[in-house]
Amino acid sequence: MKKIALLVGLAAAFGFNNAEAVDWNWKGDVRERYESQLTNTTTVTDTPGSSRARTRVRLGVYPWINEELSAGVQISTGNDTPAETISRNQNFGSLFQPKSIYLNEEFVDYHPMSYGLNGKVNLIVGKREVASTLVRIDNLVYDSDLTFEGATLQYGKDSDGKDKDGLIAVAGYYTLNSWSSTTVTDPALMIGQLAYKGELNEMSYTVGGAYNMYRSVQNISITGDKAAIGTDTNGAYYSAPTPAAYPNSRYNIAELFGKIGGQLTDTLPWKVYGQYAHNTASNAKAIAYNRKNAWLAGVSLGEAKQVGEWALDAKYDHIERDAVFPLFTDSDRKVGTIVNVKGFEVAGTYHLVQNLTVGARYFHYSNIDKVAGDPTLHQVQLDALVKF
Repeated sequence: MKKIALLVGLAAAFGFNNAEAVDWNWKGDVRERYESQLTNTTTVTDTPGSSRARTRVRLGVYPWINEELSAGVQISTGNDTPAETISRNQNFGSLFQPKSIYLNEEFVDYHPMSYGLNGKVNLIVGKREVASTLVRIDNLVYDSDLTFEGATLQYGKDSDGKDKDGLIAVAGYYTLNSWSSTTVTDPALMIGQLAYKGELNEMSYTVGGAYNMYRSVQNISITGDKAAIGTDTNGAYYSAPTPAAYPNSRYNIAELFGKIGGQLTDTLPWKVYGQYAHNTASNAKAIAYNRKNAWLAGVSLGEAKQVGEWALDAKYDHIERDAVFPLFTDSDRKVGTIVNVKGFEVAGTYHLVQNLTVGARYFHYSNIDKVAGDPTLHQVQLDALVKF
């Protein structure tokens, strides 16, 4: 008892008794996936099919500290290969070795109540998932697993990153590589978004646009090359960028997006959605000026939020070679390359038991500039997802 009294006394002396209770908000999910892939050609024999079992695990805590301050920390499976920045999956089959765990999110969210702001503005610093950072319709420009690193200023989003009704504005600055060099400019991404969420004749809608400006793309390292090429002002070595592996030096992507939806019945919602992207960069090395557009259009029925409910989704994608930044768009539609592809996806989901959904998705993609011998992708993903 004396030790407890001493600890309480020390806490009171240091002012800890004035600390507010923290709402920790734990969230997580586990997804098990079986994936089968086949590519066929019109000339030579078909490529043998491949299959793999994969897992994705995420666990995070998002404490609400006080009315002006919240934060988030999330760990996840994944790997540190630059080409896998948009995937948190890990394959089975490594002789039962343990899976790697990484820091997937870490951020501080300051939403001041003073100066008439009343918590309407979020200033976020750190690493946070794309859907909570931006207004995101689908994966044309940014894959859902991406987590931005930098600073974001938001208006019209709540502290959980969900879009509020009315005007939504987002501005962000994100570092892509940090060279610690006086001669090599750090590549970076700057984003500005403006959108509006509202209702019309009992239908909800979101419309908006964005500008995604990449700086010094030629200095991006995608190979993990650690060869020292010089020293910074402190004498520390820095590694070389790999412009030869990434020749396109400019991406200034203008984007339009929107969705509209309503209810067919009380338990059966519908939604139509679309995105368009155009790379406005000019005088840029290696850009094909007639290959700078991308778009997708889709329709969904149902949400599978409750046990016994189901959802269907279908969409078509057309992504030209220099339209979007290829390291950040969805890689599941890869046919030799992630860009220069066109095709469709169809998916179904069923809420089997509380917090468990099962689903299947089929991918059918080919190259836009298809020549004899180019493959066509046929891919099936079977998922079991538990959220808690």
